[in-house]
Amino acid sequence: MTDSTGSDFAAIETLAQTYFDALYEGDVDKFASIFHPEARLYSVGGGQAVTLDVPAYLAIVGGRESPAQRGDRREDIILSMDRPTPTTAHVRVCELFLPKRFIDELTLLKQDGKWRIVSKVWDFEILDEKA
Repeated sequence: MTDSTGSDFAAIETLAQTYFDALYEGDVDKFASIFHPEARLYSVGGGQAVTLDVPAYLAIVGGRESPAQRGDRREDIILSMDRPTPTTAHVRVCELFLPKRFIDELTLLKQDGKWRIVSKVWDFEILDEKA
C-alpha cells in the first residue's frame, strides 16, 4: 500500500464515520459536508424507484426525529471499502435507524483533494426488536 493509498483509506474511513454521526444525530450540516452538491440517492419503496437530490434528502433528515433524540441504540459498521482508482471509491455500510437496518452503497469521488459521496443506493429490512 502506497502512502497515498493509506491516506486515502484513512480519509474515506473518516468520511464514513462522519456519515454515521450525521445519520445518528440527524445533523444536516455534517451530511452537507460529505455529499457532493449534485449527488443522487436511490432506493425502491413500494415497488417504485425513489430518487432524491441532496436538498430533498437534507429536508427529510432535518424534518424527522433523529435516533439520538429518540434514545435509540447506535449500531453502525463499515462492511467494505474499495479504492479502485486514485479518484474513485466505494464504501458499503450497515446502520440502524430503528426499526430498520439499512445497507447503504456509497460511491465517492475525490476532487480537489477531498472525498465526497456522489451516490447513495440503499435498502433496508424491518427488525423484530422482540426477537
